[in-house]
Amino acid sequence: MIRSPILVLLGHVDHGKTTLADRIRGTSVASGESGLITQHVGSSYVPADIIKKICKDLLDKFKIELKIPGLLFIDTPGHEAFTTLRKRGGSIADLAILVIDINEGIKPQTDESIEFLKQFKTPFIVAATKIDLIPRWSPNENSCFLESFNKQNKDVQEELENKLYNLIGQLSERGFECERFDRVSDFKKQLAIIPCSGKTGEGIPDLLVMLAGLAQHFLKEKLKISDQAKGTVLEVKDLKGMGKTIDVIIYDGVVNQNDYLVIGGKEPIITKIKALLRPAALKELRVEKKFENVKEVSAAAGIKISAPNLENVIAGSPIIFCDKSQIEQAKQEVQKEVEQVEFKREVEGVIAKADTLGSLEALIKILKEKNIPIKKAEVGHITKQDIVELEPVKNDLRKVVIGFNVSILPEAEQMARDKNIKLFLSDVIYKIIEDYEKWCEEKIERESQQRLEKVVRPCKIRIIPGFIFRKRDPAIVGVEVLAGVIKPNTPLKNVKGKDIGKVLKIEKEGQTVLSAKTGDKVAVSIDEPTVGRQIKEGDVLISVITTHSLSELKKVLDKLQDDEKMLLKEWELI
Repeated sequence: MIRSPILVLLGHVDHGKTTLADRIRGTSVASGESGLITQHVGSSYVPADIIKKICKDLLDKFKIELKIPGLLFIDTPGHEAFTTLRKRGGSIADLAILVIDINEGIKPQTDESIEFLKQFKTPFIVAATKIDLIPRWSPNENSCFLESFNKQNKDVQEELENKLYNLIGQLSERGFECERFDRVSDFKKQLAIIPCSGKTGEGIPDLLVMLAGLAQHFLKEKLKISDQAKGTVLEVKDLKGMGKTIDVIIYDGVVNQNDYLVIGGKEPIITKIKALLRPAALKELRVEKKFENVKEVSAAAGIKISAPNLENVIAGSPIIFCDKSQIEQAKQEVQKEVEQVEFKREVEGVIAKADTLGSLEALIKILKEKNIPIKKAEVGHITKQDIVELEPVKNDLRKVVIGFNVSILPEAEQMARDKNIKLFLSDVIYKIIEDYEKWCEEKIERESQQRLEKVVRPCKIRIIPGFIFRKRDPAIVGVEVLAGVIKPNTPLKNVKGKDIGKVLKIEKEGQTVLSAKTGDKVAVSIDEPTVGRQIKEGDVLISVITTHSLSELKKVLDKLQDDEKMLLKEWELI
């Protein structure tokens, strides 16, 4: 027995994800058999009978015999579907639809979606939406793409092909070999692009056929239902007259009304199902939220569950459904799954917090890819304990809490301020990382500049003949900077290695300056020498680089001018 594949829509804001999802549902209902479309909690189910009716011509053309029971579309926004709905080893989505406006191409959130797809190794197809906005496009409601495309004027066809070509180029830059779905020669190697419109329904039949065909051809083994029923908590909600309930996506097995629930968390929660609640008809659900009590639910499905002791359940938690004899084994399994994600280590690293196990897993993956060490990774809001654990961390760049979709408790926020611990919070996972990386760069840059200000820099100067302004106490002479940077407090020696004295002040065109670099001609006052004895007109002087100065310079080597590095090499110091 095989189950329905679980599908999720991802893409940039305003590229038509919701319109497309609504059209898929609407087309299914409009096909005249509205009783067959089932509304699940957090998902919509399109049965095989509806797909056959909408897509008969295409199924015949591509010689596809439908074997899957239907398609389960997750209604949760794609971002959340990936970061909340997980199972051991990745996302529960079997297939994804990457929605891209054919007129706009790839945008920042499209790239973010592609990162999620790569992270969770989820196969996907591209829905190139909004073809109805191509100038002079003549819409053909709910028709197959090719049927509508062939009815368009030649210049309109060319315009679509150009836009498609640009999109193929953008995807190619990101490592994908792709083609329009009807031109794909090998679905294992090439990514299929389906031009479509959520507004007119054009291309929707092609989309459904591609999804069904790819699912049953490539995911046959993955879709086999096992004896063990498993799911993921989508949301925890209060329901009038029932108290706390959980919305669950079941991705494997068959759930019965008398099953026990073993839910992963800080401690496993064991409870027994009181009721399996399925939403009533689609239109009714949106207004009244009525539910019917069912005795059994088979994967893949979205269902509301009423049971005791659900107060501490967290979204994204794994669930195993079992009988009384299997509870201990199920407890070990769910906890193993939780412990695979949450951890604590004795390292100089950041603390990662997230709202669900799935989002924490995604956050950890990104931090690891960026080689950012993690001290602790945990689900939940930021507490005083998190701040306390970061206190001993010596590296300021790691005295940081990175929180995805979480808040910070007020006393913890005050404590973080007092202890100089930095917080990065956002509900966009890549924004947090970008903000953190930018802050690190700026902090390193500031520290480098501060170090540069304090350290003696390599320099070579020449006393300009005829520009002796004072012979001693201090000697004031005009110099040309031949290489490097000279600053006040720079100790100088002559080319034979004899110490001359320290620079006290630098003036340029009558104004005191803090430094002078290659090519500058300035007046400098030097505290110890007498002109005519220790120094003479035309002498070349260089800065004294002590062991300590050299050690500090090496820390900011990339900030030095090329001629400064050249001087260090010339003096055989690097």
